[in-house]
Amino acid sequence: MKLILASNNANKLKEFRSLTADLDIELLSQKEAGCDFEVEENGTTFEENAYLKASAVTAATGFAAVADDSGLCVDALNGEPGIYSARYGLGHDASDQDRYRYLLQKMEGVENRSARFVCCICCTFPDGSVIRSRGECEGEILLSPKGRNGFGYDPVFHPLGLEKSMAELSPEEKNAISHRGKALRAFIEELKKL
Repeated sequence: MKLILASNNANKLKEFRSLTADLDIELLSQKEAGCDFEVEENGTTFEENAYLKASAVTAATGFAAVADDSGLCVDALNGEPGIYSARYGLGHDASDQDRYRYLLQKMEGVENRSARFVCCICCTFPDGSVIRSRGECEGEILLSPKGRNGFGYDPVFHPLGLEKSMAELSPEEKNAISHRGKALRAFIEELKKL
């Protein structure tokens, strides 16, 4: 089965490919499928944004497309950065380091550091059918970054029950507990039913 990842994010493509390696799926990035456009993420939830991206790529290519929208939700910041995680504070051109430093500045002096990573996956098919899944990883925001693995907010996120930051985990350890790993495993179970 040919499946297009409605994203050009190399890190997401790598994670999706590693988690679908055992399936008979040819997973292509949006760029590899010839889609040279960015979908405006104007939804108000992770679920809506994932659907917008997947459905636009399915419409453009005629193939099934899968998209995720994910981010970090911090309780003390009323859920920020949430759906704006990739452009939090400083816009799309900011680096991951710029964004998590901005977050740490906003968290200065805050005692309640509880947070969660959220991932919503949506797969759309040419016949109009849709598969949706969601995964969350509970944790807390660290006082300073730790680790060099992963991407995004991983260096400042401490998953509950572990002694490491998300950025200190190996890719296999991260996939076992991450929001994207959980959502993707749920998505794969639904996909197998088809």
